[in-house]
Amino acid sequence: MKKVSLLYGGIEAGGTKFVCAVGAGPDDIRAEIRIPTTTPDETIGLAIDFLRRQEAVHGPLAGIGIASFGPLDPFPGSPTYGRITSTPKPGWADTDFVGRIGRAFSCPIRFDTDVNGAALAEWRWGAAQGLEVVVYVTVGTGIGGGVAIGGRPLHGLVHPEMGHTRPPHDRAADPFAGACPFHGDCLEGLASGRAMELRWGASPEALPADHSAWEMEAGYLAWEAANLACTLSPQCIVLGGGVMQQPRLLPRVREKTLGLLAGYLRTDRILRDIDHYLVGPALGNRAGVLGAIALAMNAA
Repeated sequence: MKKVSLLYGGIEAGGTKFVCAVGAGPDDIRAEIRIPTTTPDETIGLAIDFLRRQEAVHGPLAGIGIASFGPLDPFPGSPTYGRITSTPKPGWADTDFVGRIGRAFSCPIRFDTDVNGAALAEWRWGAAQGLEVVVYVTVGTGIGGGVAIGGRPLHGLVHPEMGHTRPPHDRAADPFAGACPFHGDCLEGLASGRAMELRWGASPEALPADHSAWEMEAGYLAWEAANLACTLSPQCIVLGGGVMQQPRLLPRVREKTLGLLAGYLRTDRILRDIDHYLVGPALGNRAGVLGAIALAMNAA
């Protein structure tokens, strides 16, 4: 008798679009859809409609994972569990995401950040298979970071907020004040796609490969990579997101990270094999939605 595999629903909730899928991993995606992020009622409603249609075709889902932009509350039992909290995205603060999904479906639900989900997906299926500790940093319109340890996303006070760490800011070399509405010149404020566009007057994809923007960008990201290597001691740091699509950026980040570490971390994985320590996502732009499916598998 042929074994029937369990299917899971995944919602990658981004600031500009939702990606929803049903499946059981990278090689078993039964259906997928992209939905523009508008209002919470409209966008979450369309995600629910998609998952209901898939249940009508494939049967009940074993679990649903939501990998969302934040900040958010991932702690069951908390008064604000399942909500997007202090996001600057208009109309989305205090959105009861899990409540809306939970009222529509009877299966277990797991709620976490999009970057914690992506870290979990890369650990399960991607660049960090077989490792214990992986960090995933996305560099796009904003910057976020997630951690998976032994197949479990890291939580503490809330969840990692790596985009809001504070790299050194040499105002003589970079007089840009920063783009973060909370902190000004945090990492996101200096090195996100939005920060690059405001500083240089062009989107990152429009900047030529030899533009000085990329040397500055590599410097800020190298500070982040070096700090993560020292504080969390991950066995792999995955750098994803749209800004990382510039082919020359990742090699420069590797080179500058080695310079900042200055030989202090005497491990072959950094000193002799940094190409396999600082890497792009093996799952490409599907890391987020696959992270949602991985969260659903953990929930079930």
